Amino acid sequence: MVNLAYVMAGSEATGGAGFQVDIKTFQQLGVYGVGTLTCIVSFDPKNGWGHRFVPVDPGVIADQFEAANAAHDLDVVKIGMLGTPATIEVVHRCLASKPWRHVVLDPVLICKGQEPGAALDTDTALREQILPLATVVTPNNFEAATLAGLQYPLTTVDALIDAAKRINALGTKNVVVKGGVDLPGHMAIDVLFDGEEVTTFASPKVGDERVSGAGCTFAAAITAELAKGAEVRDAARVAKAMVDAGIQARVSAHTPFETIWQGAYKGD
Repeated sequence: MVNLAYVMAGSEATGGAGFQVDIKTFQQLGVYGVGTLTCIVSFDPKNGWGHRFVPVDPGVIADQFEAANAAHDLDVVKIGMLGTPATIEVVHRCLASKPWRHVVLDPVLICKGQEPGAALDTDTALREQILPLATVVTPNNFEAATLAGLQYPLTTVDALIDAAKRINALGTKNVVVKGGVDLPGHMAIDVLFDGEEVTTFASPKVGDERVSGAGCTFAAAITAELAKGAEVRDAARVAKAMVDAGIQARVSAHTPFETIWQGAYKGD
């Protein structure tokens, strides 16, 4: 039997983040990926590699959702970049139309290039419409601080735990907060709070620079492992190992950032 996982996320033209990373991650972990595009992001090499962001029409998103779920029995989904309140609204309607075993939310709060007012509207819509449907949410340091109402950056493990507990109180049972390069020290530390217990995942940092696609890979790996029947804690452990391996084998490009390589992970 082939395990399936579904993703609703944006396309990123360089291949280093978004939908492209999600499908590569699913494939590397032995899961058949099915997806719906929510937006298209094309970095602009003539303007400091800034975002060129184009939302997919809500009706087209709904059509993709209908086709994917008619063709396959999908019950585990990752939600990535949505980008506008209109997109969030249609994704909310789609998700609410059927039961899910797991909804994994990678809460991309700010789409670079948006006006502040539009970004705030998007953040509010995401919190109100998508976050309550999630069974697992995987915020990075900035996203966790924002969702939890804390000062960014979170600079201690206790602060990560506090943020995870605050986000859990918003309605998501499993919260994995990623410390990332914003957390001082030589260790890359993430924490999981499942509503009762805190689990800490730690490994040596691989440099102090951000690598594109790490967050997408992490959430997609959790999604793939959940699709295979893993518990959240075990899925997070695999996700961290995959990200660590992918950062060590990162891919260089003409962009100002390197990208994670999902193919570096070969399993335990």
